[in-house]
Amino acid sequence: MSTDVDGAERLAAAWGRIEAWLWAHAPASAALLRAPASEAEITAAEAAMEVQFPATLAAWYRIHDGVDEDQSSDAPHVAGILPSRKTMLPLDRVVSEYRTHTGNWAREAGIVPFARTPGDVWSGCYVDARKDAPSFGNLGSWAVDQADEPYPWPSNGWPLPDWLTEMAIALEQGRPLRRPDGAEDAGDQPALYQGGLTWVDARNLDIDAVVLDGPQ
Repeated sequence: MSTDVDGAERLAAAWGRIEAWLWAHAPASAALLRAPASEAEITAAEAAMEVQFPATLAAWYRIHDGVDEDQSSDAPHVAGILPSRKTMLPLDRVVSEYRTHTGNWAREAGIVPFARTPGDVWSGCYVDARKDAPSFGNLGSWAVDQADEPYPWPSNGWPLPDWLTEMAIALEQGRPLRRPDGAEDAGDQPALYQGGLTWVDARNLDIDAVVLDGPQ
């Protein structure tokens, strides 16, 4: 079995756990998941950006074409189902973000911004699609006012299947996200809000959310 196939299968398994948890405990967020992207849509997005998606990112879009934040009555929260309240962008918005980053911001080609904070364009997550980079296929962070960098820093970034597996475990156990070195990220603890999932800093809550503290 190839590494690409193994990574795509591990990602699909991790996302399956996350989605099952969402439907069971945070249906307002689960309802925002879009239909799968077609092969033609994935190919068209790659062509528009002149990049080839890592197999794991393509596999994720075959499950869902992002999150429909426009249908959320409280987009910054229940649409921000990824850690740090990020939402997964539909492919057309990935293309739009990529053109802004590589054009207006003069960022390096091959850095695919697939997620951002709902409702704004200030910060988000990317996947490295530069085939020769040691961080290929791994998670990174971007922001308007700082350089793109692998996440967590310093490292070569977090492989998508591993990141989503840790997200699934954090949800199932009701605890903060743990980085690859085992350190808990206190600012990324899952919580329930208006029937959906959000991520909070339990030490400094700014919304009336129910912070998870153990399995549901």
